[in-house]
Amino acid sequence: MKLDAKKLRLSEHDPEVFKKIKRNPIYIIVDNVLDTYNIGSIFRLADAVAVEKVYLCGGTETPPHHRIKKASINTTEWVPWEYAPTAVAAIKDLRSKIKDLQVISIEQNERSVPYDKIDYTFPVALIIGHETDGVSKEAMDVSDYIAEMPMWGINISLNVMVSLGIMLYEVAKRLP
Repeated sequence: MKLDAKKLRLSEHDPEVFKKIKRNPIYIIVDNVLDTYNIGSIFRLADAVAVEKVYLCGGTETPPHHRIKKASINTTEWVPWEYAPTAVAAIKDLRSKIKDLQVISIEQNERSVPYDKIDYTFPVALIIGHETDGVSKEAMDVSDYIAEMPMWGINISLNVMVSLGIMLYEVAKRLP
C-alpha cells in the first residue's frame, strides 16, 4: 500500500477508537532527548508496538510542537504520554503504580549487557537518553539492566530512535 504524506498525517479515526487500542505493557522514558524529529519518531515507534505510555522528561520538548507533529504523523494524538521533570521521577511514578516493573536503560556503559541476552519481563520500561550525553547516571543507577547494541563498524553509536526501535521489537518478540 502506497501512502503519500497527506494520507499519513490524516487522523480520520474517531477518538473513541483510540481509547480501544490494546496496549502492551511497555513504557518508554525519554530522558532529555532534544531533537524534535527524534521525539516525533519515538511516538511513531510507540504507536507501532502499542506501548502503554511515553514519559517525556527534563528538557525533552512536548506536544503540541509542529516538528514533533510532522515527524510523528499525528501519533501524538493517540499515544498516551505525560511529562516528568526527570527520568528518575518517571521511574518512581511508574514503580509506585506497577508491581515488578523492569527498567532498562539503553546505553553504552561498563554495566551494559547485550540487548538480546536480557531476560525481559513485563511490564517493562525502556529509557533512552540525550543525543550526546545519553541516559542520565541517576536513571542508569536505578535501572535493572543497561542494554547495548553491538557495533561492528567505525561509528560507536546509533541514533536514539534507531536504538529504541531495535529494543522495542526485541521486547515485543517476547510479549506473553
